[in-house]
Amino acid sequence: MNIAIFLYVCLSNKLRIMTTFTRRNFLRSSLLGGVAATCLNPYDMFATIGKQEQSSSRVAITTGDNRADMTFRALQPFSKQVAQAIGGRRVVLKPNNVLIDVPLTATHADTLEGVLEFLKSIGKLDNVIIAESAANGPTLDGFNNYGYYRLISKYPVKLVDLDQEPFDILYVFDEKDFRPHAIRMSHVLLDPNSYLVSVARMKTHDRVVATLSLKNIVFGAPIKDLGYTWTAARKQGTRSDKAIAHGSGFRGINYNIYALSRQLHPHLSVIDGFEGMEGNGPNSGTPVDHKVCVAGMDWLAADRVAIELMGIDFAKVGYLNFCAQTGSGVADLDRIEIIGEKINNHKRSYRLNDNVNAQLVWMNPVS
Repeated sequence: MNIAIFLYVCLSNKLRIMTTFTRRNFLRSSLLGGVAATCLNPYDMFATIGKQEQSSSRVAITTGDNRADMTFRALQPFSKQVAQAIGGRRVVLKPNNVLIDVPLTATHADTLEGVLEFLKSIGKLDNVIIAESAANGPTLDGFNNYGYYRLISKYPVKLVDLDQEPFDILYVFDEKDFRPHAIRMSHVLLDPNSYLVSVARMKTHDRVVATLSLKNIVFGAPIKDLGYTWTAARKQGTRSDKAIAHGSGFRGINYNIYALSRQLHPHLSVIDGFEGMEGNGPNSGTPVDHKVCVAGMDWLAADRVAIELMGIDFAKVGYLNFCAQTGSGVADLDRIEIIGEKINNHKRSYRLNDNVNAQLVWMNPVS
């Protein structure tokens, strides 16, 4: 029960944390009370989340030689349910563009086109945006580099830089001091009127083993100042709040993704494995010619299936295990109905990041 150990340490620091935040204010401003409840009363939080566990979920797997077609076909089995779930809400397509100038790190425009064609087919294309906060530079530069502007000439969709939109203040943990730290998070992604479609890419990761549909939403939400880049050209005094969400270590980032998932998660997951990334992802990995696509309305089930397709031991992915332990969705393969292709027919063994052994510290008790 690694998560219980982590929470016990949080609880033991309760008095020290309360010297900075009053209980009432912290509960009011933290992740719908999620982080606060985690720190102040973890047992109540577990009881609440556990009741949300589903009996089963459906996940679609498609293969082929055309990204857009694979994506469209993967989404088709969910047509009626997605249309009902969207209702009158704005649809937010969230690509994963961690870098603005390395195509292998980013969601392909053809995958987005497949989603747009699907939305067109169910009559939900009238209020759609493609929104992102890229990690290393201006988001719209990345959109241009990756050919997203051709999509707005074909579909009534808007391109949105989340760094230029309103934000809300939430709180995350830092494993160095176990205190809540304020973080600016995109209001667009937190807005109950947003129907979030995570359009991610299968990639290994240097901190959490693998990045798929949930992490794409959670780490797209922290915003950065305009003019912030990873280069020497950075505007003086600018900062990115994405670093705060990393929690200063492998335990911190896994726990923060889990805690934030209560308020920030996909309503629909699309995971493009046409060309995945293995090795030193999410930025410096090498391509995997996989030609698969995963889609589902239960993001945990979709991520679980993608992990299996990548040949990764699910037990090593901390944040997804925390979500599974607390009933955020279905992670048991025996309770996931696979539509289309069979997992075993398309499983690959993705080479993990060189530092994977260090990442697995989250599995050990907190000393």
